[in-house]
Amino acid sequence: MSRTLVTVVVPGFDVADFAAEAVASLEAQEMPAWRAILVDDASRDATGAIFDEAAARDARFTVIRHARRQGLGAARNAGIDAVRTPFLAFLDADDRMTPSALRRWIETLERTGSDLVVGAYVRLRPTAAGGYTPGTVQPWVARSTVPAREAVSLREHPDVSGNIVAWSKASRTELWHRTGIRFPVGRAYEDQVVAQQLYTRARTIDAIPDVVVEWRERADGSSITQRKDALPILRDYLDALGGGLDVLASAGQTAAIRARVDLIRELDLPPLIEIARIHPDDAYRRHLGTFVRALDDRMAVPRSTDAARERALDAARLW
Repeated sequence: MSRTLVTVVVPGFDVADFAAEAVASLEAQEMPAWRAILVDDASRDATGAIFDEAAARDARFTVIRHARRQGLGAARNAGIDAVRTPFLAFLDADDRMTPSALRRWIETLERTGSDLVVGAYVRLRPTAAGGYTPGTVQPWVARSTVPAREAVSLREHPDVSGNIVAWSKASRTELWHRTGIRFPVGRAYEDQVVAQQLYTRARTIDAIPDVVVEWRERADGSSITQRKDALPILRDYLDALGGGLDVLASAGQTAAIRARVDLIRELDLPPLIEIARIHPDDAYRRHLGTFVRALDDRMAVPRSTDAARERALDAARLW
């Protein structure tokens, strides 16, 4: 391919233990017509040096360095603003992209003319030997990507609303510029709202069953997604879930709201309930209970199962 088709935005903060793997996963792509913008968010370790080394040996890498830490949302936004290719994707610097990911994403978008393509992902789980091994595609991920779909709307495929991570997707850069979508700054779980904005504003959406990213569950538990027992993290988490539902409601996407609420009850609430049972701060239980009551009230979404309803009520009774 003579022209660069896709830019991958790779934000990183203090991920020197993993950044080289992320970079190598890009260099191993079957489709060579990419560039990557590596955004060092004022790392205190060797992350910036790893990014610089990548740019020195391969001109497809460009480094943006923040003088002070601005957070994941701001780092992704800095990358978006620098994209000049027709397509855009994301990879966090502690994760790995599978070798066929860019080829499958871009081939699909070019064939269908869709604005957005969504792929599957798996967790990289720590092993007793000190390494990481990929798991299997989880059921909620499969519901968003299996079977393959081309040029569908969110109304035709409401379960895709459960695929909320930034790095499982590729999109037309024009979609971001046309809509002005950007990541919230200074908040955790910043991709929840953005995902629903992309789904509601894309003209059509594709879904492929291919595993495109291996998402690392850090052995030391240091990632944001592994710290939901902290009250500020819980607040950001629940605000992001509610904000995503607000986007769907504003677009009149009733079926997607139903699918999303069902998934929140199935996947998100049970571990939070278990944390709340033993949490030393009553504010944690109150905040979770308020969120659960709001779920029940949201657009009169029917309860999918008695079990999901009971879990929701259980959380509401916690305070």
